[in-house]
Amino acid sequence: MSSLDAIDRQLLAILQNDVSLSIEELAERVGLTKTPCWRRVQKLEKSGIIRRKVALLNAEILGLPVSVFAQVKTDQHTPEWADSFAAHMAELPEVVDCYRMAGDYDYLLRIVVGDIAAYDRFYKELIRHVGISDIISNFALEQIKSTTELPIPPGEQ
Repeated sequence: MSSLDAIDRQLLAILQNDVSLSIEELAERVGLTKTPCWRRVQKLEKSGIIRRKVALLNAEILGLPVSVFAQVKTDQHTPEWADSFAAHMAELPEVVDCYRMAGDYDYLLRIVVGDIAAYDRFYKELIRHVGISDIISNFALEQIKSTTELPIPPGEQ
């Protein structure tokens, strides 16, 4: 991250908040002309710092108000099982986040569904296809903070 200058950091902060801005608007905000600004954004994309550009959807309006955090434990720790599990998680649209964890549980999933019955159907399908030894499901009551914006570390002083 040390190769980023102050303008790159400004661009990243702005784009995290609103990727729909035109290059003209973006250039104006960071004090560049259009072409150098476009080149910088391209460089950030090619380097992988900008992974992709997406629209953030409202789960409530889409009828998906229930977030479930599931801690998954397995007694299978082979590379083949881990690859199979990861591939299966990638295929499940309800799983919006999946992390391999250190600690008592092996994986943490964030699952988004319409209601408890939908989660029960998801759960039954999950245990049918994936060898797990334990699962703890926690239902979110209220979302206090949710952001896709990462803190941009300051440059070297």
